[in-house]
Amino acid sequence: MSIHDKINTAVVGATGYTGLDLVLLLSKHPKVNIKYLCATKNLGKNINDFDQRIKKKLPKISSAKKINYNKLDLIFLSLPNGEAQNIIKNNFYKNRNLKFIDISADFRITNSRIYEKNYNTKHKAKKYIKESLYSIPELNNKNINEFRIIANPGCYPTSIQIPLVPLIRKNLINNQDITIDSKSGYSGAGKNLEKKFKHKNLYSSVYAYNVKHHRHICEIDQQLLKLTKKKINFTFNPHLLPTFRGILTSIYVKTKKRNSGNSLRLALIKFYKKFKFIKVLKINSPLGTGNVLNTNNCEISICETRIKGKYIIFCAIDNLIKGASGQAIQNMNYLYNFPEHLGLT
Repeated sequence: MSIHDKINTAVVGATGYTGLDLVLLLSKHPKVNIKYLCATKNLGKNINDFDQRIKKKLPKISSAKKINYNKLDLIFLSLPNGEAQNIIKNNFYKNRNLKFIDISADFRITNSRIYEKNYNTKHKAKKYIKESLYSIPELNNKNINEFRIIANPGCYPTSIQIPLVPLIRKNLINNQDITIDSKSGYSGAGKNLEKKFKHKNLYSSVYAYNVKHHRHICEIDQQLLKLTKKKINFTFNPHLLPTFRGILTSIYVKTKKRNSGNSLRLALIKFYKKFKFIKVLKINSPLGTGNVLNTNNCEISICETRIKGKYIIFCAIDNLIKGASGQAIQNMNYLYNFPEHLGLT
């Protein structure tokens, strides 16, 4: 595809939190035509009835059954887990040039039995898993153009892999007893938040949950092993915050030999020097989510502790953008040889 061409896209699941951010970003992307916006409810309504940030005149909300797949180059699937696999299975051969970016977990896990155990649902498109590529663009060393299904990573796993993978590869930190503490805005749970979380004072309290069996653990396990070729021993403690968006992940590590915090920082700077969205701050910089909200940026800070050789790596992203819709567009840019940052700055 020429850099001058526009691609025809559809967003299925356009009215969810991630879907709306995705539509907003795509509506401003200079190489995208949005042909369909799909949902199961509110058919016939305008998308800006749900998000007034979206100014461009776009197709009205329709059912995914109305899509003419022969008119599309790419379809974004922003759906609950278990639903994207049906659409891909039923439409994979209708248009052999059509590509899919799945923002759910349906194609993230390469072992379907592990997927079924963690997501409590049968995988109905197992044979298509091999046609998919899990892609955090900064860590993806494969040729993305060879795949028709791109599995967009989870938000927590994105905030964990980006700071950890280069340090493990360089053998700078101890691979055992890593503690990962992640705090997310409640938008990460979707619009059915109140059905998933019933704790008291939901919108004004911090809540720790699923410490042993959070479903993202299998994704983190799989990708750390795949990307580093090393078995990593970690605990993962997720928390829900009474803020709408943003993730702050704190990773507690011990260095190997005499590696300093500055050596960790320099390794990250070197690894990500060609990528626009990864920002490594000065050593011991305080870090929150404020700078990354509504951006595709990822900020990282290495901080010393009172214990010699022990450091905390802070990583901040917007869960709905770098953790979902923005990363999906970043993957699209790589898929079609557009500049990495196009539509994201």
